[in-house]
Amino acid sequence: MNFLENVPRFLFFTGKGGVGKTSVACAAAVRLATRGRRILLVSTDPASNIGQVFGIAIGNAVTAIPSVEGLSALEIDPEQAVEAYRERIIGPVRGLLPETEIAGITESLSGSCTTEIASFDEFTQLLTDDAAYGEYDHIIFDTAPTGHTIRLLQLPGSWTEFLAGGGDASCLGPLSGLDKHRVTYAAAVAALTDAARTRLILVTRPQASALTEIARTFSELTAIGMTGGFVVVNGVLPARAGEEPIAAAVRRRETVAMAAMPAGIADLPRDVLELKAGNVVGIDAVRAFFEPGPSVSSAGDAEHGSEDVPDAPLVTLVDEIERDGHGLVMCMGKGGVGKTTIAAAVALALAARGHDVLLTTTDPAAHLTETLGGAVDRLTVARIDPDTALEQYRARVMAAKGKDLDEEGRAALAEDLMSPCTAEVAVFQQFSRAVHDSRRTYVVMDTAPTGHTLLLLDAAGSYHREIARQMGAASMAYSTPLMRLQDPAQTKVILVTLAETTPVLEAADLQDDLERAGIHPWAWVVNNSIAAAHPESAFLRTRARNEIAQIARVRELADRVAIVPLLAEEPVGVARLAALTARSRRG
Repeated sequence: MNFLENVPRFLFFTGKGGVGKTSVACAAAVRLATRGRRILLVSTDPASNIGQVFGIAIGNAVTAIPSVEGLSALEIDPEQAVEAYRERIIGPVRGLLPETEIAGITESLSGSCTTEIASFDEFTQLLTDDAAYGEYDHIIFDTAPTGHTIRLLQLPGSWTEFLAGGGDASCLGPLSGLDKHRVTYAAAVAALTDAARTRLILVTRPQASALTEIARTFSELTAIGMTGGFVVVNGVLPARAGEEPIAAAVRRRETVAMAAMPAGIADLPRDVLELKAGNVVGIDAVRAFFEPGPSVSSAGDAEHGSEDVPDAPLVTLVDEIERDGHGLVMCMGKGGVGKTTIAAAVALALAARGHDVLLTTTDPAAHLTETLGGAVDRLTVARIDPDTALEQYRARVMAAKGKDLDEEGRAALAEDLMSPCTAEVAVFQQFSRAVHDSRRTYVVMDTAPTGHTLLLLDAAGSYHREIARQMGAASMAYSTPLMRLQDPAQTKVILVTLAETTPVLEAADLQDDLERAGIHPWAWVVNNSIAAAHPESAFLRTRARNEIAQIARVRELADRVAIVPLLAEEPVGVARLAALTARSRRG
């Protein structure tokens, strides 16, 4: 592995959701540990699953991996991080201030902004606190999907600029020490931008969209000073998968994508890893991850037949959605499971039936326009872009709150609006507007990967609590975005997953999180199912057999299920997307 030669202290694995960052990061950690190094493997993904890979509970505390000497792991859990962060701020004044003031401080530290800062605070400590983490030779970061990661890696610079400009520290907590934050964040920037200390590993699949994504990521991170990138192309279909039509088509698609690799990453050092027949779960699978797979025996192929895969076409969900005449459809799930594709297919089908549809996304790394490939009658495509939302929000606040202020007051307000936290508020406002529009028309929303979406729903909960407090005191009727999300007559949440162990586990966890917020998922979609494509080769039939138990688990968890087969051609463009909702199962 080129990326494991002359390894610096910090390694960051990033890329589009679902490309295998966690598998590559875990395998790299094990490989380095076997060389006698002391390794700390850290997940910054709010939907982390490194504990599932190793088969142990990890969580928000450094945990030794029993089966690998020298390897420990840590999952930065947003809820635990924010609880500890909040206690550091409130603890010193508990008993000194009235309970009403304590309650007010607690509420002010209950939003998604505080969650982001708390996770970020832990992240910067890992980069800068040698007293706590100096014992490790290498710290490996398994990051969240691309959009969330770029935000995380840009934050040290954003906060450094904000604090250097004398910004209001209220969003860092009322008792936070500015000088400490300035020093810590500046040190984090220095670590991230030093190629001798930090290496960026761009993990991708041999797919045009994933390759374009890491090229964009590398460009954005190079702009903030991160260089020295390496490319890992994961999941290349091996020759032993055979030459049946579906395998030949996938291999041809991969070859074309690799040949057209974007110029910005084409010359970077590259490693290529083949697709595995089974799931990468358990220490044996992790140890063998970088090795070529064994040939697959055809024994046991008869165990799998078409009768094992239930007939559950996506069109049946579209039929039921159409009966309501309007409403919000939200596609949620782990990064890389195909939320954008499913959202686009559902929106396109509704538009083709004569309905006005808004197709939008909250994902900073989404590419709806590229997925559709062109304009469609009755279908409007929009994106909740954080930069645009932030610019519009700042302009509205300056026009409203700043109109009666003097020059000094306007300058202070403008400075306050430069806080990185403001972006979360701005995005939530645009999200709320889209939810409101669904009362009159169809709004199909492609959400960001799981963790980022939960932060957005957390913002909806904070807003709901504040409105309920204000309006309840005045005995007035009110409606909030969260109330609309909780109403099955107005919102249909579709969980999208793959028929693999980790994506199904994460989707089940997401369903639990949603249930706690009073939101019951309406349906599940199992996407890119090899079993539903009825393969012939031993390799693909082995992967298909591994899917059957996961499909059965989905059917236990879901009220409604649709299964979309792996297709010979990527579902990009109107014709191929329309085929996903055709009434033929194999369409």
